Formats: sequence, C-alpha cells, structure tokens
Amino acid sequence: MDGVADRGAVSVADWRRPSVRFGMGGTHVLLLVLLVVAGLGPMLLLAKFAVTPTQDILRTPMAVFPNGIAWDNLDKAWNEVQISKYFFNTIWLALGSWAVQMVVATTAGYALSVLRPRYGKVVQAAVLSTMFIPAVVLLVPLYLTILDPPLLGTSLINSFWAVWLPAGASAFNVLLVQRFFDNLPREVFEAARVDGAGPYRLFWSIVLPMSKPILGVVSVFAIIASWKDFLWPLLVLKDPLIQPLSVRLPAIAATTDKGVFLAALAISTIIPVLLFLVFQRTFLQGAGLGGAVKG
Repeated sequence: MDGVADRGAVSVADWRRPSVRFGMGGTHVLLLVLLVVAGLGPMLLLAKFAVTPTQDILRTPMAVFPNGIAWDNLDKAWNEVQISKYFFNTIWLALGSWAVQMVVATTAGYALSVLRPRYGKVVQAAVLSTMFIPAVVLLVPLYLTILDPPLLGTSLINSFWAVWLPAGASAFNVLLVQRFFDNLPREVFEAARVDGAGPYRLFWSIVLPMSKPILGVVSVFAIIASWKDFLWPLLVLKDPLIQPLSVRLPAIAATTDKGVFLAALAISTIIPVLLFLVFQRTFLQGAGLGGAVKG
C-alpha cells in the first residue's frame, strides 16, 4: 500500500536509470531557473537601471555598467524630484487604509462568525453581493459622497480621510476574516464565556491573539492594495503636495531624466518587497486558512 501511495509519474525502477534520473533532475533545475528569472528578473533589472546612467540605459540596456554606476540617480530622485515627500505620503495613506480595513474586517468578521446575530446570514449575503458589483460602477456615487458627506457638512476632497474611509469597505477582507474565525475552536469561546468574558473581552483577549496568521494576510493585502492604488487617489487628492507615489510618478515621467525616474520607481518598490519578506511566513500560514490552534 505504501508503494502505491508513493507512486508518481516516474516509477522507482525508472528513477534508478541514470538517463531518467539526470534528465528529470535537469528538467527540475531548468524549471527552477525559469521561475527565478520570471519572478526576480524584472526587479533585478529595475534595481540595475536605478543606478545606471541614462545614456547606458538607452544605448546598451543589458550591458553590466559599461560606464560605471550612477549612484547620484538615487540622490536626485530622493531630493531633487522630491520622491521623499511622495514616499511618506504613500506610507501615511497605506497605514491609514490598513488601520481602517483591519478594524472593519475584524469586527465584522467577529460579529458574523462568533456573535452570530439573528440576521447574520442576510448580512453575510449582502456583503457577498457587493463583490459582484464592478468597482468602476461605484466611482461616481462614492465621489459624490466624499464631495458632500452626510452629517459632516464639509467636503473630504484633498483629505487623507477620502482614501482611508472607502478603503474599509472591503467585502473580501470581511469574508476572509470570517472564514478564518469559523475555524477557531468553539470550546475556547464557551470556556471564556463561563469565566465571565463578555463580547469585547472575548474579541480582544481570545479571538485576536489566535488570529495572527489571517491578520498578517489582511495586512499584506491592505497595504499593497493601497500602495498601488491610482485612480481613486487621483480623483480625491488633487493637491500634488499630498499625492502618493502611484499618482505622482506618472505625472513626472515625461519631465524627468530616465535614469532618475527609474531610480524613483525602484525606491517606490522597497516597502512592498520588504513587507512581503517580513510577513512571508505569516502570509503563507494564513493563506491556507487552517486551524488557529495546534494540538
């Protein structure tokens, strides 16, 4: 039975043959190299262009620094083109969007999965139905709401809140967190209630500490989505001084030296890359939406 369970496309007898073993091994190495080139190639090429003189980029783009390394591209991009200002604008927008999305996703997921109100199924169906509406259809009503928000009496245009608040309306994050909360052991919740824990204490002290994998996944999704968002910040943040990199980089492309512009692009990719490297283990753990407690 063990032999049947371990059987693959190539039998054990075939693996003993040198031609098959070396052929399959070479194929695996080739596929690995292709995956590395496809995944890391564009990023490495951008990093190279960021410190390459413009003339070398235009004349011999694939040559390895024929006329030296232009480290001043990074300095000019950061200071002269003022990428630093737009970089910190983007960080601030991403952090605010992350905070709003985390609050909405965790509280809504907790209410639907753990508290389970009487009309929870109806609410869940309503949240799910919003995922079938194309985002472009919502642009006009959402823009009119931001232009004249109810109760506030003042426009949110040219305010970071115009980006932060709509970011919280993510049905995908709510359903993703709810699905993870559904897999948490109910015995722990019942024991906490017996010990006198109310709904707020249960949420803060029991559910959230058990949900680090999915919180990491939602965090990566939220920050990267905010980092690359272009259309909505372009509509509601009209002042160039508060615009993020996703809006300002296309605006300055035509008037900026090619090498300096590519250096600015390389700088703009630092945070998403570091974010994934730091949270990759949590991300991969949460992607399977497995159980939160082992043993």
